[in-house]
Amino acid sequence: MFSESRKSKMLRRTVLVMAAMLLAGCQARPLYQDTDGHTRASLAAIAYSPANSRVGLETRNRLIFLTTGGAESSTPQYRVDLDVTASVEGVLLDRAADTANAGRAVAIGTYTLTRISDDTVLKSGRRQAVALFDYPRQEFAKLRSVRDAETRAARELAEVIYADLTMTLGR
Repeated sequence: MFSESRKSKMLRRTVLVMAAMLLAGCQARPLYQDTDGHTRASLAAIAYSPANSRVGLETRNRLIFLTTGGAESSTPQYRVDLDVTASVEGVLLDRAADTANAGRAVAIGTYTLTRISDDTVLKSGRRQAVALFDYPRQEFAKLRSVRDAETRAARELAEVIYADLTMTLGR
């Protein structure tokens, strides 16, 4: 009835139409799309526990900045109990001088997100961030290098925890 080339053309057209219909149903949108502002409002309504260390304070302050832009919530609906610990260790040991040439700062954060109204735990987790640094020869520069690495690790830790909070409250 139809020639072989005509069947081939019809088959290609059918496949193209079906592919177009399939792709028409696909949407490209941001992972944390906040169309109604619910997620942003929920994040802005978080109260954070007081920090117990300098690295904890860096993490807490960065979380406050990420969730509210810098101001603490005046009417919190959620509470995050945050406990941050930090450690520094030397790596790449120079065996002749018995000193480390580089180091690693690790910030570990344990947190619990709780809804205040009914005291329901929505999310809890343990995250860590690592920042590498070089040990300079001068003592003050060495101290400053360690402090900067701890700050970088704290900021990275805050970013990871923020992503967890966003996923939890954005549902």
